[in-house]
Order: sequence, then structure tokens, then C-alpha cells
Amino acid sequence: MTTNTETAVQTVLNFINGQWVESETGKTAESRNPADRDDIVGRFQLSSKEDLDRAVEAASEAQKAWKKLAGSARGDILYKAAAIMEERIDDIARTMTREMGKTFPEAKGETARGIAILRYYAGEGMRPVGDVIPSSDADALMFTTRTPLGVVGVITPWNFPVAIPIWKTAPALIYGNAVILKPASEAAVTAAKVVDCLHEAGIPAGVINLVTGSGSVIGQGLAEHPKVNGITFTGSNAVGKQLGQAALDRGIKYQLEMGGKNPVIVAEDADLDLAVDATISGGLKSTGQKCTATSRVIVHEDVYEAFREKLVEKVKALKVGDGLESDSWMGPSVSEGQLNTVLSYVEKGKEEGAKLLCGGNRSVEGSNAKGYFVEPAVFDEVTPDMAIAREEIFGPVLALMKVSSFEEALELANDSEYGLSASVFTTNISKALSFINDMDAGLVRINAESAGVELQAPFGGMKQSSSHSREQGRAAIEFFTSIKTVFVK
Repeated sequence: MTTNTETAVQTVLNFINGQWVESETGKTAESRNPADRDDIVGRFQLSSKEDLDRAVEAASEAQKAWKKLAGSARGDILYKAAAIMEERIDDIARTMTREMGKTFPEAKGETARGIAILRYYAGEGMRPVGDVIPSSDADALMFTTRTPLGVVGVITPWNFPVAIPIWKTAPALIYGNAVILKPASEAAVTAAKVVDCLHEAGIPAGVINLVTGSGSVIGQGLAEHPKVNGITFTGSNAVGKQLGQAALDRGIKYQLEMGGKNPVIVAEDADLDLAVDATISGGLKSTGQKCTATSRVIVHEDVYEAFREKLVEKVKALKVGDGLESDSWMGPSVSEGQLNTVLSYVEKGKEEGAKLLCGGNRSVEGSNAKGYFVEPAVFDEVTPDMAIAREEIFGPVLALMKVSSFEEALELANDSEYGLSASVFTTNISKALSFINDMDAGLVRINAESAGVELQAPFGGMKQSSSHSREQGRAAIEFFTSIKTVFVK
């Protein structure tokens, strides 16, 4: 998987056609710990279009035999990969924390989720893939089956560097596709450890390939490559739309999961302690770097002051620090650029008239001075037209908004170009049902935080949050395969 340099810093290689290989460019880049800029986690390949071409050729050839392998045999490999990952869970989680900053318990939980996803899709190899359909011809048999797309480009972000690559790659593989994984550069070392588990599990050469490097070269190259038959992407709206357009121009399937500006509604009859804890967990864990993170907090005026007081008190008590330290509740932003983005939105909020109740400053005390730490921020007196109420920040910033009715809360919650996730806190069944029926989001949660969906359930957004297909669970088969209708006379 790696070579060693004179400084003992590991260099992650590309994985192409069953071999760990250097890029033909001979160039690498560093992945550094956002909690400690002096800590080099590893180096990864800055690959070229020629590297990508070799990976696609290998995948295209390997997929011919892979799709003919029994689903149960493909599943066996995923089961073995899950077992290997379970043995390596602490190492993978620690690498994740060092590479992108989330706390070690969160990283370990995410790795455990990746293991569970592998096992879930391993079982898919034994499940039905079609239906028998009555024919109008009494002497005929008509049924459907499913056929894999072929070669699938998997382009993943840094914020869930184990779970997202696995929830895209595992269904692609079990349904008979070959995969080219292009991870975010901020998570390249972690991604290599995931691929190595599949390699050690005995996946045939060429079926899974890892190519690291620039998104403009490798990511865009996947969408434009004539032998790539599908693209699945999680990331920003701007990049997603570019990839989607390239895929559309070629007439191939594409799946985009993008941004969110996720609301939580706190009704006047809500359990405030539950709502406060869920808002903090949903909005600030992983440093707010989740597409499903809570960012807009819409509270009924009758409980607004009580909710605000409880929220601010608990947010102020949160410990910000290195995710490998046992008492750290929230880690750093993933990079200096992301830190500066968060700080710029805090300034925008103040400039536009919102009242900063706590946080919003760079944390530089003690060892935090060596990393990209920011104090979680809570804003009061936020109006719907402000940037912090409309634009995705991808950081630990909560915007409080007061309403006088549940109907107003729903209208405000839907006043966004995004529609990924949303939650409501209420003990009133009518309000809960109204929220379920009227909230324009792909994931709605009642008396639970906005972030998180179980692996066996479909996941995806509405409006500008998604290309409107769904990931995870049984729904994944809809993207990674095509239906073939069969008529036998």
C-alpha cells in the first residue's frame, strides 16, 4: 500500500489492476493533520490522466468476469473485507482522526458503520434482482432481471472518509460493477486503508482501483472517460453540477449528493432538553462538517428564550481540541481554507445584524495554536435573508430564528434552495404529521437530530441537494444496475 521515505512518513500509492503503483507523474502531495500542522499523516499520488486511463482499462477488462461471478461469491469477498476492517478498526479510525480531524470516538463509530455496510451489501448477493410479470401470451414467460452498469467512477468527500466510499463502492461491487475510487485529497490515506481491506479479502485485480489527485483531473476525467458507465459523487453543488453535465453530455447515469441548509423546528410543546442536545449533536459534531448538519434552528416564541439559554450554556461548555485527546468533544476544521470560510461567515453574520451569543473565534489556546480550531458559534436575531441563514457554511455555526406559529416555522424551514434533511421537536402528533407531509426534504426526523440515517434506509435530498436518486439500503440497486425485461416464448 505504501513506500517508506527517509522521514518514515508513509507514501500512499495508487491501486491499479491489483497492484500498488506510483503515479507516472512522480509527484506527490502531503496530507497534514488539521489538529497539528506539523504532523504529516502521509503523502499521496498526484495522478495524471494517463494513470486514470490505466485504471479504467483495467476495470473495464476485469468487470467482464466479475459480473459473471455468482452474487454470493462477490458477497463472500465483502464479508471478508468487513472482517479485515474490523481487525484494523482502531488503526483506520486513528488515521481518520489524524487526517481530517473528527474525534476518535466518531471516527471509530464511522468505521464500524463501514463494516456494517459491507456486511449488508454482502447479503445483497443472495437477494432477488427481478420479478416475474404475467404475460398476455399464455405460452410465454416474462420477467425482469438486472444488469450492472459496467465501470463506475466513485468520487467521495473528506468528511466521511470511510462510510461514504463504502456505501458507494459496496453496492457497486455486489451488483457486478468495477470501480474507480477517487477520494478527496484530505482523506487519501484513509481511503487507501479501506481499499487495502478489499485487496486483502481477495477481490480480483482490476475490480477495485484507487486513483488519487486533483478533482479537476481525476474526478472530471472519470465523468468524461468514454469507458466509464456511471458516476456517483458526494460533494459541493458547484463540482456536482460540472460532473453531472459531463455525464449528461455522454448519456451515462450519474448520482449527485450535494449541499444542505438543514433546519430544526422546536415547537412550543417540545421537550427542550432533548431538542437542545439534538441540536448540538446534529449541528456541531464533526465540527459541523456534515451535509446533514443542523444549521437553522427555528424556535417558537413561547419557548425561545428558555431554549436559547439552555443551548448557549451547553455550547459554551464544549471542549474543542485534538480529536485524539479523550476529553475533546469537537475537533478542528479540516483545513485552513475551511477554517477561514467558517470565520468569514461569522463576520458576515455580525455585519448583517445577527447577534453573536458565543463562540465564532479561532481557538489558539495551548496546543490548539498548531491547528485549525474554531469555537462553535451561536447567533441570535437571525433573519431569513442573511447569508448565515441561506448559504451552506459546513462549520459549527447555529443560526437561531424566532417564529410565532408552527405554520410559520414550516414555511421558514422550506425557504431554502436545499432539501436534504430536517427535524422537528414536538409532542403533538398533528404537528409531526404536518411536518412529515409538508417538509421538502429527503430525510425528515421527528424528535431526533437532523444528521444521520440508518444504513439500510434510502438516503438523498430534494431540490438542489441531490440529483434525486437515492443511496444506501435496497434503493442502491436502482442506480447501480439497469432493468432488463426478458420475454421467453
